[in-house]
Amino acid sequence: MSDTQLTESDVAVDSAPSAWKRFRPALLRLHFYAGLFVAPFILIAAFTGLLYALIPQIDSAVYRHELTVDHVGDRQLPLAAQLAAVRAAHPEGTVTSIRPPAAADETTQVTLAVDDVPADYSRMVFVDPYTGAVRGTLTTYGQWLPVRAWFDELHRNLHLGAFGRNYSELAASWSWVIAGVGLLLWIGHTKGRPRRLVVPEVGASGRRRLLSWHGTLGVWILAAVALLAVSGMTWSRFAGENVAALRAQLSWTSPSVDTALPGQAAGATLDEGTALRGADATLQAAHDAHLRNPMWMYPPTTAGQGWQVAERKRDWPTQYDAIVVDPTSGAVTSRLDFAEWPVMAKMTDWIIDLHMGILFGVVNQVALIAVAIALIVAILLGYRMWWRRRPTRGDGLALPTGQRRGALSALRPYEAALLVVALAGFGYFAPLFGLTLVIFVAVDVALGWRQRREVTR
Repeated sequence: MSDTQLTESDVAVDSAPSAWKRFRPALLRLHFYAGLFVAPFILIAAFTGLLYALIPQIDSAVYRHELTVDHVGDRQLPLAAQLAAVRAAHPEGTVTSIRPPAAADETTQVTLAVDDVPADYSRMVFVDPYTGAVRGTLTTYGQWLPVRAWFDELHRNLHLGAFGRNYSELAASWSWVIAGVGLLLWIGHTKGRPRRLVVPEVGASGRRRLLSWHGTLGVWILAAVALLAVSGMTWSRFAGENVAALRAQLSWTSPSVDTALPGQAAGATLDEGTALRGADATLQAAHDAHLRNPMWMYPPTTAGQGWQVAERKRDWPTQYDAIVVDPTSGAVTSRLDFAEWPVMAKMTDWIIDLHMGILFGVVNQVALIAVAIALIVAILLGYRMWWRRRPTRGDGLALPTGQRRGALSALRPYEAALLVVALAGFGYFAPLFGLTLVIFVAVDVALGWRQRREVTR
């Protein structure tokens, strides 16, 4: 959100205006209005994202009792015995996945699909692999335990359900546009002086100092903000559907291993006793196939399917190899290694894990925290610059004014058409961006019409 006021030369007709002089008024107006009205949503997303990035270690500490055992024994019970202990304590629902211990002091985690938890959530039972004692039960969102799941939902939808997802989609759709336009404006403002582009003017004062810090902070976090915005759109409510369709069209989706057993036709749904047979043979087959922890095991749901075992190491170096095991023979019938994934499917997965602070562990978390703080400061500086422009004379409180109208008129017809088509195209792909842009334009036109009427009275 730039505080630079347009001069008359910005909109006046020039005999040979440069491309920058022609585009700058339009960029200023877009950056100003988007920053003024959309920045609050980005500010909320940055703050909730900051909280989310601080949570992983707290989450592990809070649920240490469930995640670890009191005493490491000499030998673990068979997986079938651990499952029997879980089902004796919790007969409700069905077993959907099992995570064997990845370390000697960890518990076995068994996920149940039950009806008495919120949509997209599950019940996870933690069992001591040495004694079979159930150490606790938690409601989880995927792999996230309750504390982390609560902050994850706060960041995604502010605990407002589907309606709340609109806020994060609005923030994701606009933030990279605001940042990109802001970069162009800052480059134009610094007039090709590299040092001023990335180093704030510490000795400056007033509006100039605010603008200097606002611009340089934006440059430093631009790449991260763009990455977070683009990856955030994959989870969004409306644009996310278009992103998913595009990924499928370009074969950027994560491939999955074929769970069908050779020579066996798909059959009826299995009862749980039949579905869980062969758990120990499957685990042994996974070790023999050199799959590494952490691993997740998924029992078959219908006749003709095998057990699926998949690595889920999401920090670097990532591990996603997966196999399918025939529960009767213990033979591996299918395998898909992470090395065989399409390059863009890998990139997509890595970018998403970067967004979640997982890919590089604590370093990733620290980077996200730094970006979130810098983004919050940059937004607040932008609002401070806007507020300083308010009239200070006269009675009553007057709000600051925006950039002058006539931005599109400074462009050549084909340039204006290209800009409108580009914005409309992205608005079609990201509907909330398009809707809010139309609202901005409609309000702006209405205000301009009202001002002209007052002048002509």
